[in-house]
Amino acid sequence: MHQKSLTELRAALDSKEISAVELAQSYLQRIEAAKDLNAFIGVDRELTLEQARAADAAIAQGSAGALTGLPIAHKDVFVTRGWTSTAGSHMLENYASPFDATVVDRLKRAGMVCLGKTNMDEFAMGSSNENSYFGAVKNPWDTKAVPGGSSGGSAAAVAARLAPAATGTDTGGSIRQPASFTGITGIKPTYGRVSRYGMIAFASSLDQGGPMAQSAADCALLLNAMGGFDERDSTSLQRENEDYTRYLGKTWNGGDAAKPLAGLRIGMPKEYFGAGLADDVRASIQAALKAYETLGATLVEVSLPKTELSIPVYYIIAPAEASSNLSRFDGVRYGHRAAQYKDLLDMYKKSRAEGFGPEVKRRILVGTYVLSHGYYDAYYLQAQKIRRIIARDFQEAFKQCDVIMGPVAPSVAWNLGEKTDDPVQMYLADIYTLSVSLAGLPGMSVPCGFGAGANANRPVGLQIIGNYFNEARMLQVADAFQRATDWHRKAPSASASGV
Repeated sequence: MHQKSLTELRAALDSKEISAVELAQSYLQRIEAAKDLNAFIGVDRELTLEQARAADAAIAQGSAGALTGLPIAHKDVFVTRGWTSTAGSHMLENYASPFDATVVDRLKRAGMVCLGKTNMDEFAMGSSNENSYFGAVKNPWDTKAVPGGSSGGSAAAVAARLAPAATGTDTGGSIRQPASFTGITGIKPTYGRVSRYGMIAFASSLDQGGPMAQSAADCALLLNAMGGFDERDSTSLQRENEDYTRYLGKTWNGGDAAKPLAGLRIGMPKEYFGAGLADDVRASIQAALKAYETLGATLVEVSLPKTELSIPVYYIIAPAEASSNLSRFDGVRYGHRAAQYKDLLDMYKKSRAEGFGPEVKRRILVGTYVLSHGYYDAYYLQAQKIRRIIARDFQEAFKQCDVIMGPVAPSVAWNLGEKTDDPVQMYLADIYTLSVSLAGLPGMSVPCGFGAGANANRPVGLQIIGNYFNEARMLQVADAFQRATDWHRKAPSASASGV
């Protein structure tokens, strides 16, 4: 069962081939067997089976929806009633939320069964999932490699088939990059599509939740339940709900089945294919683009001239917002409090020094600096101006194409510990994802191949970028590729993943 997609599992539940309880038990056994991957922070068997029994009752009564009884894992950045919600940090190690995040609540109301909370970089700050207080997550394709971050636990769980789907968040690529590194599908919707209420904040103008699963079709199903306006989130967009599955399996402009994407114009940013892109990644991306041409699409060269500026811009804006958001963790109301202190100020200092890890401290310090008097105009204000130019560049490109494609990352997953002593090298690995987040555009990663040589078992992801609110069309384009290829159906061997 664990190799089946959400659609296939839905059919198995409806036909009584398996019950929701049996399905949940099967995945819980796999999670237990794969503890060495460290993909999960929190598992509560009784809570999971309680939800599964409720799903079986709904199925028996004939009131099941498209997602009823299907298991899911939640990134530990979403507060979840009944489970601890840690954001991968010592600061929140024992925090128990009295309410569910909107994303968690909507998926629960849709009948999904929570398998547990997945590991992540502390407060979603990182590109490798090595910044978690609970230890690094291992890539199930090669346990010597990172799974990507910050949603590395969710990505590893789906890749190792410990869960058929998981939630993630993407601030600068934290859904797309781990999806690429682990050979799964993940989508970052347009900023504001998915509610941030109950999502522990990193950078408020960038954070966006989204689904991670085996296929684009599965992600579309999940996005149907996750998306929509939420009055409790001031950044939530007031738009009518959409059916993100409505174009799946259909031709682009009503053409014939032999060329289902005839008329589709794919933009190839020349800045994404220059120096710095590994040869094995380039080969996989080019092969995927050739497959799209076979499906009828046309390739068009476009330019995103401010791409390389996205790194300094992001690493000014995101730390600035993190500095503000994380000021609430002071040891007073909730979270870690130092055991011994002399006075209130000493308690603040010691609680934060003990509660935050090195990467979080680094970003708080950078953020506080760029917001300080005398530096705000020189750094933060300038970064916001360039952010607007980056967004405008995308709009110019979309005048020539319908979607933009390229690599998700310059290389396949690197080895654990390889870049931990050089944070700048880690930041540079985000060059192809950051600009999409800064512009607030939707983007996704679909598996399209593997590396070469020593990296032959490390996946490569193709990034697909759509214009604002164009998720349904973007999912259609991804789904057409997955109907013609089988990269998304490949899974790590039992010997590699531990199950």
